Amino acid sequence: MKLTPLKPFEPIMSDSLPSGDKWIAQIKWDGVRMLVYYDGEETELINRKGNNRTRQYPELWDTAAYCKAESVILDGEIIALVNGVPSFHQVMKRDSLRQEQQIRARVKQVPIVYMVFDILYHNGAWVTSKPLHKRQALLEQVLIPNPHVQQVPSYQDIPLLYEVSKQHQLEGIVVKDLGSVYAVNGKDKRWQKRKNIQDVNAVVGGVTYRDRIVNALLLGLYDDSGRLIYIGHAGTGKLGVADWRRITEEAVGMTQKDKPFANQTERQKGAVWIHPDWVVKVHFLEWTPGGTLRQPSIQAFVDVSPEDCKLGQ
Repeated sequence: MKLTPLKPFEPIMSDSLPSGDKWIAQIKWDGVRMLVYYDGEETELINRKGNNRTRQYPELWDTAAYCKAESVILDGEIIALVNGVPSFHQVMKRDSLRQEQQIRARVKQVPIVYMVFDILYHNGAWVTSKPLHKRQALLEQVLIPNPHVQQVPSYQDIPLLYEVSKQHQLEGIVVKDLGSVYAVNGKDKRWQKRKNIQDVNAVVGGVTYRDRIVNALLLGLYDDSGRLIYIGHAGTGKLGVADWRRITEEAVGMTQKDKPFANQTERQKGAVWIHPDWVVKVHFLEWTPGGTLRQPSIQAFVDVSPEDCKLGQ
């Protein structure tokens, strides 16, 4: 492929919502951030961490079927809907697959939609320096919506969209400055996100067992000194019986004698320490005064480097 993958522009977290005519809001989809690269000959899908996910989503291989461009880079979120609501657990069933036979089977079992919200490159020219409202207009011209590809709608009534997102138990909203250029590898307040559901990518440093099957994961985040700090344990969420059996089998080869956490854990008695290679996405209610997660719920294993899972992010 002739196009070099890049790191996408990220919104910052905000507890308040900006107002004024220069701002628009979009639903924050609970999916996998994905950029589509089409150089005129080949199509590749690369996630925000730079990992290739082209094989996992054959519905998006034929770029010409959903985009009128000789070459293009699109930015968006791949989601899987369950009863009309995005399910991160379901989309990860697609994203984590590696074998062709499994991928073909899951295409029918777990249909996906690519929710496109930006365009970075068009017909051999970069458009990242254009303001957002012009990029949105260009995207509307070139995108051909179909059952697997849709343009993310934008709304001027920000408080209303936020209330709608809460009513429908969606992840939240992203608010964007219509005049903002696309800052590759950037992260600033021109794009802001406000979440209804708190989540964190956490490192697994230990497990506990019940009847010889893993029943909980001990979670941590790295501090500025590189120490893994325990933030709680979780045994509930989206994982099924087959998932827990797989975890039990794989944990056997990951055990280590020394505790990877720098601080005390709640479930130290009976815990088995493992090398901190696994990362899971966890929903939670809030942080406790003691620095642990209240009501953590495991959503899925994610392909994220443990070193990127840090306190305060």
